[in-house]
Amino acid sequence: MKHELVIATNNPGKAREFKAVFEPAGWQIKTLADFPQLDQVKETGRTFEANARLKADHFAQVLDQVVLADDSGLQVDYLHGQPGVYSARYAGADHDDAANNARLLAELGGVAPEQRQANFHSTLVLAWPGRPDADLVVAGDVAGEILSVPRGVDGFGYDPLFYLPELTKTFAELSAVEKTKYSHRGAAIRNLMPRWQAWWQEQERN
Repeated sequence: MKHELVIATNNPGKAREFKAVFEPAGWQIKTLADFPQLDQVKETGRTFEANARLKADHFAQVLDQVVLADDSGLQVDYLHGQPGVYSARYAGADHDDAANNARLLAELGGVAPEQRQANFHSTLVLAWPGRPDADLVVAGDVAGEILSVPRGVDGFGYDPLFYLPELTKTFAELSAVEKTKYSHRGAAIRNLMPRWQAWWQEQERN
């Protein structure tokens, strides 16, 4: 199978993060934007892994190509882990970043800074067409805090509110290189890199 990888996303921000890692290694990257005829997969899973598997397995089968899918979300301690798997549609509509951030700020209104700890999580699933039992699954996490006022103009989702004390920056203030180094998705990708080429070779042999 040719060294082409489909990233199961229409999110240009996510696509940039994956391309920054895989394209320099010589892999051709496509996203769902290259296949506009495809219907979206409903993320009905109750865990990040379940949702990532739904997307990866479905598109790998439909496209007959290797697919990498991720499901990521923000887990706020004060909100008992919410919005979690509902991060992208926290305010109702899907991927309405402004509305999601507004709801998060409302939910944390009046909450002291020391009670605004949060975790960003990402689960990645790499799927081979026709072999859902062979899915390669990895995860990554990063701890931070939720600000009361957004900062930064880069990034997407909750990035302007997610603050890394050790860098004194939000995700939306990081460069692309910094984002790959410090983000939850970057951590998941680093956990994927030592394993995925051996996994690919094994699938080719089978």
